[in-house]
Amino acid sequence: MTAVAARGLMRRLPYLLPLALFVILAGYFWIGLGKDPHEIPSPLIDKPVAAFSLAALEGRERGFTSQDLIGQVSLVNVFGSWCVACRIEHPFLMQIRREGLVPIYGIDWREKDRQAGPLWLAQHGDPYALVGDDPDSHAAIAFGVTGAPETFIVDAKGIIRYKQVGPITAEVWEQTLWPIIRRLQAG
Repeated sequence: MTAVAARGLMRRLPYLLPLALFVILAGYFWIGLGKDPHEIPSPLIDKPVAAFSLAALEGRERGFTSQDLIGQVSLVNVFGSWCVACRIEHPFLMQIRREGLVPIYGIDWREKDRQAGPLWLAQHGDPYALVGDDPDSHAAIAFGVTGAPETFIVDAKGIIRYKQVGPITAEVWEQTLWPIIRRLQAG
C-alpha cells in the first residue's frame, strides 16, 4: 500500500467505523425481529420443580405444593385477578378442565387483597385441581415466572418440560401444548 493510499484510508476511517457499527447493529436487530417475544428461554426447562408449599386460598381446604405434581403430567398456571391477559385465557382453561385432558394447578400470584383471587374464581369459574396463594412469589421463583399468565407443563416426575408465556389460545393449545402433553402422557 502506498503512502497516498494509506492517507486516503485514514481520512475515510472516521466515516467507515460508524457505518460498520451500524451494519452490525442492524444485523442484530434484524435477527431479533425474527424471534417470537413469547418464547422466553427458561434455564429451568428439563429441571425438577424447586420445592414449594403454598397456603390454600380462602375458602379452600388445602393449598398447593411441589409434591402435588408428582405422578402425572400436569399444567401449572400462574394467574392473578389483576391480570388482564388471564381473563383472555380463562375460558380456555375452563374448557381444558371440562374435557379432562390434563389436571391444571393454579398459582394465584401477587394478590394484594387475599379475597381477590377466590372472588375472581367464584365469578369466572375454577379450572384448578388445586390452587395456592403466592403473594410473596415463593412458587413463582421456583418456576422462574416473569409475568402472568404463564403456564408450565410438568411431567409425572415433577420436571418442567415447557414454559408458555402469555395466554393459552386454541392455536397455542393445538400446535404446542397438547402435542407435548400427549407425548409425555404416552411415556
